[in-house]
Amino acid sequence: MKDEFGVVWSMPDDHQLYMDITHHPLAEATIDKIADYPFPDGGDQSRFSGVREQALLLRKETPYALSTGIGGVVYEVCWYMRGLEKWFTDMIENPAFCEALLDKTLQFWLDYYTGFLAEVGDLVDVVMIGDDLAGQHGPLFSPVFYQKTVKPRQKKLVQHIKSLTNAKIWYHTCGSCKQLIPDLIDNGVDILNPVQTSAAEMDPHDLKKQYGDRIVFWGGGIDSQHVLPFATSEQITQEVRKNLEIFKPGGGYIFNNIHNIQVDVPAENIIAMLDAAYDNSFYQT
Repeated sequence: MKDEFGVVWSMPDDHQLYMDITHHPLAEATIDKIADYPFPDGGDQSRFSGVREQALLLRKETPYALSTGIGGVVYEVCWYMRGLEKWFTDMIENPAFCEALLDKTLQFWLDYYTGFLAEVGDLVDVVMIGDDLAGQHGPLFSPVFYQKTVKPRQKKLVQHIKSLTNAKIWYHTCGSCKQLIPDLIDNGVDILNPVQTSAAEMDPHDLKKQYGDRIVFWGGGIDSQHVLPFATSEQITQEVRKNLEIFKPGGGYIFNNIHNIQVDVPAENIIAMLDAAYDNSFYQT
C-alpha cells in the first residue's frame, strides 16, 4: 500500500500483525529535490466531506467526549519518507535537509487542520497529534536537535490548532520521554499519552509529582509489556489499583492501558484490567 506521501507499507508474509515500510521515496534525494517532490495537499476540501455531519451525529446521539484520530505527525513522516538510518545521519551531517523536509510536513498539517477544524472545531473536545520521540531508555535523538529544530515546528502546529478550536491537545509519544515533557507543555500540549511507566525515568510517582498540575496523563494504567500479558488476574488488579492511587489525586488523569493490547494477552486479563479500572475509578465524596 502506498500512502499519499509516497511511502510504501507492506504486510510481512510470516508475521501478519503489523505493516512495515518497504519503500522510502526520498531515500536517495538531495535537498534540492524536496521542493520538486509532489507532496499531498493537506487543505484539499474533499478530505473533509461529510465530517461535520458525522461529528454532529456523534455529539447528538452519544454522551461521550469527541476526539479526533491521530494526526499532526510532523516529525515521523520525515523518516518514513527518508528512511530511519538516513534520517538519523541527516540530523548530524545534513540538518538543512531535515529542516527543509520538516517545513514541508508542517505545512501539510497546518493546511489540514485549517480545513478540518473549520468543519468541526466547535464540536471536538480532543485533537490527537503525535510523533514518537523516545525509546525504552530515553529520547531517540538529541534533545538539542529536538529543541532547536523539531520543537519550533511542533509548537507552531499546536498553537495553530489552538487558534482554531477550544479542544485540548493530546500528544502521543512512547518511551522514556520525561526530559521532553517540559518542552511539550511549553508547546501547548494538554495531554500526554501513553505514559509508558515501564521505560526509564517514567516512574508514576515522579511524573505525577513533577507534572501532574500542568498536564493530563492519558495512559499508564498497567504495564503492557511485562504485566498485562503474563500476570494473574489478581496481579493485574493490584497493578491497576496501585497506578490509579498514584495518578487520581487532584484529577488530571484518564485511565488507559499503556499501549495497544497485543495478540498474546489472554481475554481474562483484559477483563480483569477493565474491572479493576472501573472498581477503583470513583472518588470519595
